[in-house]
Parts: sequence; structure tokens; C-alpha cells
Amino acid sequence: MTRWEDGHGILRVGGVEVPLEVAASYRARTRGLLGRDGVEGALLLTPAASVHTFRMRFPIDVAYLDRSLRVRAVVTMSPGRLGLPRPRSRHVLEAEAGAMAGWGLRPGVLVGVLPRGRLDGP
Repeated sequence: MTRWEDGHGILRVGGVEVPLEVAASYRARTRGLLGRDGVEGALLLTPAASVHTFRMRFPIDVAYLDRSLRVRAVVTMSPGRLGLPRPRSRHVLEAEAGAMAGWGLRPGVLVGVLPRGRLDGP
């Protein structure tokens, strides 16, 4: 079992590497992307099975990941929306709307996360 910590790392999607921020503490997950005008790369919320976009300033792509970091679903959410919890989701990945399609992120894809110099996932 992986012990996640707040910090920065790299998200690997196939041959694409994306800057990643990890929000593992309650405080970091609660703050998420609120109050920001954008995000460089992606934000991983863990543990999480749903998100909302209340008080957000921009639309986001949301990917729901299972325990093995396999993508279960990808949706785009406008500000002011409440996402429903996704069964068997353990992590949520957020990025600016349209970014995930450019990375090739879609249901069934296995992603890798490299936080703080340690590889977690493929």
C-alpha cells in the first residue's frame, strides 16, 4: 500500500510526462484548485472519489483512478458543478479542460506517478 504525501512530482501517461502536484492531506485536498486561475500540469487528490467545482474560476478535466492508477472515467466539469462519486475510484486527477485529451488520458489507461523521487505505479 502506498503512503501518499503532499508535494510535487511527475505524472506519466504513456510517453508523456506532466508536472504533478499531489494533495494527500485533508487540508490540501480541501483547498484543491480553489482560488487559482489555472494549473500547470495536473493535481492528484488522494484519497478521493468525487470533486466539485464550486468557487472555481475555470473548467477542468477530471479523471477518476482506481487503486492501481488505472483511469476509470474522464469528464470535463464547468465551474459550479458537483461531481457524483465514482464506484471503485480511489484517486482523482484534475487538469485544465482539454489537457487530458492531449495527453492521451482515457478510460483504461494506466498512469504512473513519480513523487519525491519514488515511483508509485507503472
